[in-house]
Amino acid sequence: MAIPLAYNFRNLVVRKTTTIMTALGIALTVAVLLAILALVNGLRTALSATGDPRHVLVLRKGSEAELTSNMERGAFQVIKFKPGIAQSKSGEPLASLEIVTVINLTSVDAPDGINVTLRGLTPEGVELRKELKLVAGRWFETGKREVVVGQSIVKRFPGAQLGSKLRFGRGDWDIVGVMSAGRSAVNSEIFADLNQVSSDFQRSEVLSSALLRATDVVAADALMKDLSSDQRLNVSALSEKEYYARQTISALPIQFLGIFVSVIMAVGSGFAAMNTMYAAVARRSQEIGTLRVLGFSRGSILLSFFLESVLLSALGGLIGCLLVLPLNGVTTGIGNFVTFSETSFNLRVTPLIMAYGVAFAMLLGAFGGLFPARMAAKKEILVRHRLHRGPPQDRSRRQGNRQGSLDRRGKGRPGAAGPGAGAPRRR
Repeated sequence: MAIPLAYNFRNLVVRKTTTIMTALGIALTVAVLLAILALVNGLRTALSATGDPRHVLVLRKGSEAELTSNMERGAFQVIKFKPGIAQSKSGEPLASLEIVTVINLTSVDAPDGINVTLRGLTPEGVELRKELKLVAGRWFETGKREVVVGQSIVKRFPGAQLGSKLRFGRGDWDIVGVMSAGRSAVNSEIFADLNQVSSDFQRSEVLSSALLRATDVVAADALMKDLSSDQRLNVSALSEKEYYARQTISALPIQFLGIFVSVIMAVGSGFAAMNTMYAAVARRSQEIGTLRVLGFSRGSILLSFFLESVLLSALGGLIGCLLVLPLNGVTTGIGNFVTFSETSFNLRVTPLIMAYGVAFAMLLGAFGGLFPARMAAKKEILVRHRLHRGPPQDRSRRQGNRQGSLDRRGKGRPGAAGPGAGAPRRR
């Protein structure tokens, strides 16, 4: 026969101070873990949402990033006429020669400045990126010092607002538009005219990379093999989605550090839950004995106390989810080890992450409640009642002290001594 769950809920309510303190300790542990998972999930979502399976990125052979790659204009003229490249409405190949560099922008959080990716490209490069939308202003004009900034740049840097000016290269650049690319990492970039950027940075002939759109995914695979095997070009080609997927390595140090801190806090929270349940077992010895007298088995008592610890920890897990929920959608940034610039993204607290948090809390409760529940189930009925009433010798001593006190009080009253001292007097 199992003990009703209402018994466990009632005990948690009765011991509300202890319940709240223990639950808050577990909640803080869960909140730290969920915050790290939300950060890593947001970065991975931003990078995985960037790119198109039909897009092929061409870099110099041996380069791991656009920033360290070189692409000559002559080589690009050969590349863009390769078979398998899709064509625009005007009949031109959908190929974009681009230059990628970094500029330094200051913010309130980083007064010394943070590297931000600056991408110089042609109107064909904007057309290639179908996910791009202009949310404010207009696109930059060819041959002018004008830039279009991503939405995350606007949120992170007060000096990069629409209508402001950015100073880099050889002069000031007007911010004429704000673009959005959904959840992708393009929101962390600044777009400008290819020829103007290359001129300001004195790289008119040697640029960075080329982005191509294949007719379909099969043609993209064939195009990548063709480009990588062409000895004249000395280039390597890979899928754009694969290129951004490799950048998730930037999240690994933070993920490791966050999990390490969470594990340390989890050990403390597990022992706090264990201490709470040990105290509950010690205070409820008579209740445990009564449950045994009523016919509940050792297994039922063990399961009841174990479930009570798990319920207590689940409460802490739910509180931890509530603590971290306001972080959902908050824009932040992290240094990218591949691009050597900041990648901005939104923290994502998903239902799956919250489920992980509650499960983690319940695991702490299981660890902290197993041994106290086992101790409660092992006690004998008589031992429980003796613990409540005290040992027999203590009870005899208390009875003797009580009798001695009565005798001392009787000596001070008239007629207390003698054979008939205790008999009632007649009128």
